[in-house]
Amino acid sequence: MTKDVEAVEPAAEYSAKDYHDPPPAPLIDFDELTKWSFYRALIAEFIATLLFLYVTVLTVIGYKSQSATDECGGVGILGIAWAFGGMIFILVYCTAGISGGHINPAVTFGLFLGRKVSLIRAVMYMVAQCLGAICGVGLVKAFQKSYYNRYGGGANTLSDGYNKGTGLGAEIIGTFVLVYTVFSATDPKRNARDSHVPVLAPLPIGFAVFMVHLATIPITGTGINPARSFGAAVIFNNEKAWDDHVISHHLL
Repeated sequence: MTKDVEAVEPAAEYSAKDYHDPPPAPLIDFDELTKWSFYRALIAEFIATLLFLYVTVLTVIGYKSQSATDECGGVGILGIAWAFGGMIFILVYCTAGISGGHINPAVTFGLFLGRKVSLIRAVMYMVAQCLGAICGVGLVKAFQKSYYNRYGGGANTLSDGYNKGTGLGAEIIGTFVLVYTVFSATDPKRNARDSHVPVLAPLPIGFAVFMVHLATIPITGTGINPARSFGAAVIFNNEKAWDDHVISHHLL
């Protein structure tokens, strides 16, 4: 009998993990503008997006410059996808506790619609992300100007053989996969419902970026991040890059 009682007692531990819905973020919260944590979060988003673009665009240009002389040279599409997914994993891990680790206006916009962030925070995050992207690509051009201009500047353009409808569809589906993964990986219900399954949120988010890049690099070069596409288009400033820019900015 004593063994049966002892076997039942651990179940009481799970009662402490009851889930309560957090209140939605206010639509407009002017109090945020008076807090240092808000501006620290903006700095984190700016720096994270800068580093993201710096590493990934350098990878793209390096691959194109190597494959131009050797068809088997460079990291290949697989390596480019790993660069994007790996950097998102690293940067989300580093900034999640500061800004939430958005690093993407599409993610910020999705979280705003889900009432996870206020309108003021969402708009300021997007501005910081776009400025960070411009500066990140600007550093790439400063360090590798000749290769940068010769190999397309890492800008997203529609590949030959695809129409804009196909490119738009690929970007919409890819962005949905990413934002859906973000919502799932950061769902607070997991602490109550799936406490037996530890989840490191940056890992599935990074893998989602990796898988989407594998699928859509041959079509659009993979946008799914309006800041990434905007920063590359601004610095490269090519007519085709701007012409195809609307595909990568479908959410904004």
